[in-house]
Amino acid sequence: MKRAVSVSLGTSKRDKTARVEFDGAVVELSRFGTDGDLTRAHRLFVELDGKVDALGLGGFELYVRVQHRRYPLRPGVKLIRGVTKTPVVDGGVLKQTLERRTFRLAEKDLGGSPRFRRALVAAGVDRYGLAEAVSEVCDEVLFADFYFGLGLPIPVRRLRTLTRTARVVMPIVGLLPASFIYPIGKEQETSKPRFPRLWHGIDLVAGDFHYIRSELPERLDGITIVTNTTTEADVQLFRERGAKCLITTTPRFGGRSFGTNALEAAMTAAAGLGRGLDEAELNAMIDRCGLRPEVLRLQG
Repeated sequence: MKRAVSVSLGTSKRDKTARVEFDGAVVELSRFGTDGDLTRAHRLFVELDGKVDALGLGGFELYVRVQHRRYPLRPGVKLIRGVTKTPVVDGGVLKQTLERRTFRLAEKDLGGSPRFRRALVAAGVDRYGLAEAVSEVCDEVLFADFYFGLGLPIPVRRLRTLTRTARVVMPIVGLLPASFIYPIGKEQETSKPRFPRLWHGIDLVAGDFHYIRSELPERLDGITIVTNTTTEADVQLFRERGAKCLITTTPRFGGRSFGTNALEAAMTAAAGLGRGLDEAELNAMIDRCGLRPEVLRLQG
């Protein structure tokens, strides 16, 4: 049996181990949260190097990928220094493949190609593939990158503007501390909505679960949520707040959907090439294995 481990800066309360199978290879997939402790996360990466088949960086990223550009995030790159034997992935390539195809792959379970009126994307540069997918099925889209990521009330409403903004902002953002950019550790367990008006009139919210969770309003009536890394408790939270539907971009294993970094690590381990997979290789494996988003109806 092969082994893939996701080392996350997130809370250890979300740790999980499951067995998954890709292309006939069984992989033990584990997620270890370090509660925001960067030193502990780095130590785990070094200790696991050469002892597992693939590693995933969770709760942060090595690079932000926007179209064909990669913007390095210094805190993420520092976390894997000293890892020389085991391939490390951050889920970014899976975001450009599986998430880019979310609505097409979910058409059967959704009863056809969906159409939404107004969408809120929590952080478009973080999941550019999903941002592209949302733009294809929505009349209006607000990319809340400045709101959710930096706490600045600056709206972005076009993919073209988002791409140009990334070219200017990401070289600077990539130098900031991890906790300044993304909720880590205990910050992932609370909701402090700073911009409640953003949620008015939307029927779709998409993006990273922890960005969404950190800004979650009291009511989500009639809203479809597209995200991942959800536990059974998260699903119940969305249901209690009135959300209409939950689409997890990655399949659920043992009651939860793992992060893209964990799933990409499992697929990398299954491939056994000793390196991360490119977009063409991941897309081919997605098709061979029949990977699909999971659609959960939360009301009625």
